[in-house]
Amino acid sequence: MNDQSDLSMKTDDVLRYELEVFRHEHRDLDEAIRALQLTGRADPLTLQRLKKKKLQLKDRIAQIEDRLLPDIIA
Repeated sequence: MNDQSDLSMKTDDVLRYELEVFRHEHRDLDEAIRALQLTGRADPLTLQRLKKKKLQLKDRIAQIEDRLLPDIIA
């Protein structure tokens, strides 16, 4: 599925809602990663998967923000 065409099919209200959901999920993953690292018993593969998911969310958040707040060249 092409993310750009997916974004173009959604209204700004839907994108704003998704943006908040993704930001919340990103924060939750950050907290989970930090907690696992603090215990010192974190499985490296689990940490790697969580970090990858967090990065995917960050990319998705950036795409939505770019769609909602396009660059204006003055």
